Amino acid sequence: MTVTAQTAAARPAVAARRPILVAASVCLLSFAAFWAAQRAADVSMIDLMVYRAEGETVRAGGDLYAMRATEANLPTTYPPFAALLFTPLTLLGVPEMRALATVANLLLVVALVRLSLRLVGRESATAVLLAAALAVWCEPVWTTLRYGQVNLLLATAVLWDLTRREGHRWAGAGIGLAAAMKLTPALFAVFLLITGLVRARGALRGPARNPWLRQAATAAGVFLAATAVSAAVLPYDSRRYWTRMIFEAGRVGHAEDTANQSLRGVLARLLHTGDPGGWWAVAAGLAAVLGVAVAVRAELRGERAGAVVACAVTALLVSPVSWSHHWVWCVPAVLFLAARGRTGAAVATGVVFCSYALWWVPHGPGRLELAQGVGQMALSALYPLAALAALCAVCGPVRPWRTSRSA
Repeated sequence: MTVTAQTAAARPAVAARRPILVAASVCLLSFAAFWAAQRAADVSMIDLMVYRAEGETVRAGGDLYAMRATEANLPTTYPPFAALLFTPLTLLGVPEMRALATVANLLLVVALVRLSLRLVGRESATAVLLAAALAVWCEPVWTTLRYGQVNLLLATAVLWDLTRREGHRWAGAGIGLAAAMKLTPALFAVFLLITGLVRARGALRGPARNPWLRQAATAAGVFLAATAVSAAVLPYDSRRYWTRMIFEAGRVGHAEDTANQSLRGVLARLLHTGDPGGWWAVAAGLAAVLGVAVAVRAELRGERAGAVVACAVTALLVSPVSWSHHWVWCVPAVLFLAARGRTGAAVATGVVFCSYALWWVPHGPGRLELAQGVGQMALSALYPLAALAALCAVCGPVRPWRTSRSA
């Protein structure tokens, strides 16, 4: 083959790689700008410091739930298993820990986008990189990195489970570990269990073809195993958490805080009270039933992406506290709407989560949220409103695309 022929043959390959190279450059520039912006904002990574303090308490044999860390005097709020996982943080210096956490979270942004695109059957390297370049700037992701939170890790673990091939031996392990670390992801196991029971009752595929029950059982088994290990290593802390601390939602902050984007937070601001009590219990119960029903219906229709989005936003709505940074599930939600052909809804949802509008209202010390007006309450309820819109979208007619499940 002549040199000219070789050059001509190489041109298509170069042209094919060009979009990926451009997308990679855009992603790297976006991430670099993001890191510079976070450095300029002098982010505290305060939650990461709490995690480190939890690890130090475990190593010192201290009282985990009596611990207070940082100048904000923050307590431990996660199950004991999380504190065990945080102990390696004590082996690093603070600057190194912060840098490593930032790099890890940026990589998790890419992983979350990739799994979200796999979920909707639109996975490609170019799409992953371009979407990640945009996703890093939405408020939940920004705030997750600002505080050094674990939300991206938990969401990625759940999506890793739910995008694996049907019947995979360890499908469900990610959900179980995520739930052992922070209870909210346990709703995905409930969703899988109910789906499996409905399918078994209908005998649509027979008992031998019911991966939902197997996945739910794996999730439950891994959760129980992780919890048992925690109880063996930290018996006192485990007993305190499961008999007392789990019921004390007020330990994490005021219900009416603007950052609390759960139904409890919305009702607290709407009713101008720090304890919406029975109103929240009724609203959360109804939302849980309706949201899981929507998720199960979507799953049984073969629309795994819609089911995952419905389950995720339901968990965020019914949790006593869903801080704004917990809403990193906005990434798969936006991609789901876009893949469904609902471009307007996808753009509107993206604007909601990239506008930072919930911070435009009075907030901070003095419990200013208890005196919000109608317009301010609407702004500070944008995430739950977007969640309700997503549930309505999942209930809509199925468009001609199918979910992709990969190994």
